[in-house]
Amino acid sequence: MLIIKGGLLTDPASGIQDKRDIVIDDGVITKISGPGDGADLAKDFEARVIDATGLVVAPGLVDCHVHFRDPGFTYKEDIMSGAAAAKRGGFTSVVMMGNTDPHMDNADTIKDVIKRGSASGIHIYACGNVTVGMAGKELVNMDELTDAGAVLFTDDGKPITDEKLMEKACAEAAKRNKIISLHEEDPKYITDNGINAGRVAEKLGLKGSQRQAEISMVRRDIDIAKRTGAEIVVQHISAAESVELIREAKKSGIKVHAEATPHHFTLTEDAVLLHGSLAKMNPPLRLESDRRAIIEGLKDGTIEMIATDHAPHSKEEKDREFKLAPSGITGLETSLGLGIRELVKPGYLTLMELIDRMSCKPASIYGLDAGVVKEGAGADLVIFDPEAPFVFDRSVSKALNTPFLGQEFPGKIFYTICRGQIAYNSVQEI
Repeated sequence: MLIIKGGLLTDPASGIQDKRDIVIDDGVITKISGPGDGADLAKDFEARVIDATGLVVAPGLVDCHVHFRDPGFTYKEDIMSGAAAAKRGGFTSVVMMGNTDPHMDNADTIKDVIKRGSASGIHIYACGNVTVGMAGKELVNMDELTDAGAVLFTDDGKPITDEKLMEKACAEAAKRNKIISLHEEDPKYITDNGINAGRVAEKLGLKGSQRQAEISMVRRDIDIAKRTGAEIVVQHISAAESVELIREAKKSGIKVHAEATPHHFTLTEDAVLLHGSLAKMNPPLRLESDRRAIIEGLKDGTIEMIATDHAPHSKEEKDREFKLAPSGITGLETSLGLGIRELVKPGYLTLMELIDRMSCKPASIYGLDAGVVKEGAGADLVIFDPEAPFVFDRSVSKALNTPFLGQEFPGKIFYTICRGQIAYNSVQEI
């Protein structure tokens, strides 16, 4: 038995933001009561007690967009090292993307990563690819992959450029009540990927990625979702026009969602001048007006989810010249801190709203058993101090390809609890 006493329960699903004691037994929340009740229970039972006085207790964070590079590229990351980074960042549930080797276009690979992930100490979910080999030519067997455990379908890392194939995929997914999550970048508008086509690219002698690469595909796929009744997610949104397209689509009842990454609501293309390839990502960092539009989308609910797009690479890969370096940055260990620093502290979101975008909404949209703190629910929690600072000066991921290394953040995480077990304890790091 575990008792968490005196913490500020912050649960978007119930709307509760008040001091509560939480009793956990056999991985399940068995009682939520007023502060002080937990002390009496601790006397009656042999229980470990966590004094959460002055701390926030929230549902474990949920990230439906991570790259753990396993199988195939485990020199960058593997399931266990990725899970370690997730725990340190307060995440209890993550969904692995399928640009692996072999791809997650077959039942065996999906079953394998789920099985190995079950020993990680958190909930590891797997996507299924939309097309065989992520080649954009032939649809996977969605029934087979769903039966194997796929919780969503995506070719993340590659766009689905064939409009007829995309429409067929949406129609098939709609029949099965499954979501397709989309990497929206049309290659015909991209000369040098990973950098916005604009002033900074010109300064570096590059042409970059035009904003139309994203906008055109978002517009196309909203229309396809409307025609087919499919439910889609626009991943890692980067352009103001895309935010507005999704806002208007939602008003008309089209089933479209969006996710924003911490780096897209924090940085602009100028970060490339400071950090080089550590600020190279697909889609790229764009303008201050785009960053502001993403924040506005998070404020009004147009963008319902914050996802890290945790994308580890080796130092050797990122040290190549900009054009040859791979795109992507790590993000699991800095996501909550960036959310508090960039969204809550300036007053764009309340802490409750931030937790909603980082836990409740992604779990609800994708149908995961997570993102809620209530009696009878699984005990997946994060306990943190939104005011306490921490310096991100090391990582438990295999990778350190991030422009945020060495920065100070608010939101020190003290415990990550999954299935009632302490998966991460900051005291043990000292």
